Amino acid sequence: MNPADWIDVTPESFKYSLDHFVIPPHYTEDLESILIPHGIIMDRIERLAKLIVDDSDGPLVVCCVLKGGHQFFADLVNCIKKLNTGLGHSVPLHLDFIKVKSYTNDQSTGEVRVSLSETELKDIKGKNLLIVEDIIDTGRTMVKLLSKLREFDPKSVRVASLLLKKTPLSNGYIPDYVGFAVPDSFVVGYALDYNEYFRDLDHICVISDHGKKAYAA
Repeated sequence: MNPADWIDVTPESFKYSLDHFVIPPHYTEDLESILIPHGIIMDRIERLAKLIVDDSDGPLVVCCVLKGGHQFFADLVNCIKKLNTGLGHSVPLHLDFIKVKSYTNDQSTGEVRVSLSETELKDIKGKNLLIVEDIIDTGRTMVKLLSKLREFDPKSVRVASLLLKKTPLSNGYIPDYVGFAVPDSFVVGYALDYNEYFRDLDHICVISDHGKKAYAA
């Protein structure tokens, strides 16, 4: 993808007051602003689903990266299923899940832990994979994950990420499908967490310093 293929989120154009939308009261002091409202997220996912279906032939194994990717995964699969019920091109789906952890607080540990066993990884041989991730930050985690998956000879591997962070720490990796490019801030909500908190927000928000201190590990 190139920058014209995703929505570029800037603090100037995407900074909504917490008073403009419904926020759980227990998080009011822990957020700076709403970056992407839920409705915009859903509209963008519909478009990504269309792109994926148009690009896909044959069965597709849609693999959710847990835990942060589960909401994006669920909504993306639902959109693909709706497209498959139409009269045009459709794609058979198989669903799978993988758990990857590389963060403590708001910092990457540099270590990537993958939950799948060697036996489970052998099952991907010869299959078309779509890895569904919530956010690409530095890119190191995804590069390591893809390297691990390719050891087991899938037919193809593509990545859909709802968010791509604009950070100087990026290794240059860009997924095949990107929803939004977001500023270099720690974002939460829509299942993205900070030490397992904030997954219950519908919107994608910027966490405040108060929130980081309140929920530090």
